[in-house]
Amino acid sequence: MEKFTGPLKKPVRIWLLIGIVMVFFQVVIGGVTRLTDSGLSITEWEVIQGTLPPMNEAEWTEAFQLYQQAAKKQFETLHADMSLSEFKVIFFWEYFHRLWARLIGLVFLFPFLYFLRKKWMPRWLIRRLGIVILIAALTATFGWIMVKSGLNNDSRTWVSAYKLIVHLALATTLFGYMCWTWFLARQPFTADSDFTGFRRLTTTFLVVLFVQILFGGLMAGMRAGMLHPYFPMFVEGDRLLGALTATQEMNLNNFVDYEPGRFIKGWIQVVHRLTAYALLIFGGLLWYRVRKSLASPILKFGNTLLISMLGIQFLLGVLTVINSFTHIPVGFGVLHQAGALILLGISLFMLYQFRSGKQSTHGVIA
Repeated sequence: MEKFTGPLKKPVRIWLLIGIVMVFFQVVIGGVTRLTDSGLSITEWEVIQGTLPPMNEAEWTEAFQLYQQAAKKQFETLHADMSLSEFKVIFFWEYFHRLWARLIGLVFLFPFLYFLRKKWMPRWLIRRLGIVILIAALTATFGWIMVKSGLNNDSRTWVSAYKLIVHLALATTLFGYMCWTWFLARQPFTADSDFTGFRRLTTTFLVVLFVQILFGGLMAGMRAGMLHPYFPMFVEGDRLLGALTATQEMNLNNFVDYEPGRFIKGWIQVVHRLTAYALLIFGGLLWYRVRKSLASPILKFGNTLLISMLGIQFLLGVLTVINSFTHIPVGFGVLHQAGALILLGISLFMLYQFRSGKQSTHGVIA
């Protein structure tokens, strides 16, 4: 049985933290890619050859023509008057998204081999990093499956929102798993394991938050925020009520081909908003109970971060919705997505403080 006697060496901890930051920005860049309609600009998945962008005018023209053909619906609907220079802008975001993923792989691989050779990584960490690689590979694979859903499909302007949330769920899981691994490496022992009630409440908050992130992906993938860009919901309420009661659209075909419909978009938006209020309630209750308790200073610090970020995130959600009249605002939308990940990281930090002080050889909380 391998004993977990203290924090890992500082270079290993820094390396793990860099990985978390890079995954965070990968998700954020993915948000920019989605909201700028850039995701379909690269029509092939070339792991090696795709490292370099088009290098001359002829290659750029060929890439533009491939986009016009493979993403015909999006091109004709949104970008029919697009110039080659404008295409280069959307190409950049999708290319940057893929290049950043490759860079993460390099940043992961070479220090991993070095630390392994130096024997600075215990077995539990090696096993957890193996799971990180698996989740990352699944995320990348489903990213391409998502992109393909919008290519060579004359009825789809964007990628499938359902495949998008699978990709987002995997990326969010990867981020959360890496955060927890870093907590294990940085703070092997905690002082608040006796607060079982807090643990249950924090777990509930985390589950609701994860569901909320997925509904946020559906909001973005379906452009559902544009259906009712008002706050609160009763402002121009007849508009939203009309969508919610359009029961003639309540069939499988309209759920699959959701772009022209209103019913599913209306309900997605309502659930997303109601879940935000649920998070405020659970988060506020957790904050109040921890604040009044004899919890450790580090838990109370996390508690302050949680309630502060929750308020900021709610405000960013409101600003995103009320600015979604003709398109989803890229700035607010990306900040809202980034805020969700930060809130997730803080919530996991809170939950981590309630773990027992024992560590198994598999890196699983004992």
